[in-house]
Amino acid sequence: MEYVDKARDYFKEVVAELKRVTWPTKKDTMAATWVVIITVIILSVFLGIVDLGLSQSIKLIIK
Repeated sequence: MEYVDKARDYFKEVVAELKRVTWPTKKDTMAATWVVIITVIILSVFLGIVDLGLSQSIKLIIK
């Protein structure tokens, strides 16, 4: 039963810690989400262009 007591204490500490967390506002969360989305789009376009360039270069080398 010692494991059960330790598990119970652990989860009580987790709940207490979560009550102390300062959660971001909806505005902050939306701003961070847009930053991530825009960054992913920019990096995807960049990597697509690099991939296209490298594949064309390899095709020229092989011919």
